[in-house]
Amino acid sequence: MSDRARIVLSWCVHLYTGLGLLTGFMALEAGVAGDARRAFLWLFAALFIDSTDGTMARAVDVKRWAPTFDGRKLDDITDYLNYVFIPLFLAWRFGLIGAGWFPALLLALLASGYGFCNEAAKTTDNFFTGFPSYWNIAVLYAYVLKLPLWVNGASFVALALLVFAPIKCLYPSKTAQHKALNIVLTCVWFAMIFAILLDVDRPPAGLAAASLAYPVYYFGMSLWLQFGKRPAGEEVLA
Repeated sequence: MSDRARIVLSWCVHLYTGLGLLTGFMALEAGVAGDARRAFLWLFAALFIDSTDGTMARAVDVKRWAPTFDGRKLDDITDYLNYVFIPLFLAWRFGLIGAGWFPALLLALLASGYGFCNEAAKTTDNFFTGFPSYWNIAVLYAYVLKLPLWVNGASFVALALLVFAPIKCLYPSKTAQHKALNIVLTCVWFAMIFAILLDVDRPPAGLAAASLAYPVYYFGMSLWLQFGKRPAGEEVLA
């Protein structure tokens, strides 16, 4: 492949990442219009883009062939909008927390702002530090499960505080331990979430509850890898 082709491909990957800004805007527009199904589908598209653009960037070696552009910064901007700001706006727009819990949304915004700017947010062995601000997932489950508003509010406060917790959370596509299993289960969960989103107000019976097995696995595996029996000399996040 010629150098020119590699440069073009690198910029195409950056454009692909930038499409997350467009999907986020469309999710926000759908939320303002009160269309939950469309809003969450656009956020799912943003999640798909974010889950695949890193692999493309590494394959093309964008740092070498587009060195004047900071793709990581674009990714962080896009992720904060699609994982934090827009989902929390949807939580307010669709009345997923009571009026008394409104400060929980503000706490989540600030906590995740810290999380995105924390130099230790990602460890050298490819884990996230603390709750990785998956508010798009938390808000989707709050909408689908129809839990009491106080449960949603309390859950949002707990997750916001966990942003600061000194715990390791899986980075499914990068964490070396059980990587193949993590990726397979993530893909299965993606398919389940997509099926739920096709009729988010009336998802297939039991599918939403079944899909919760993945978040349980995610946090359970994260805790086990940190606090379970480890090979001698392997460090644990302090």
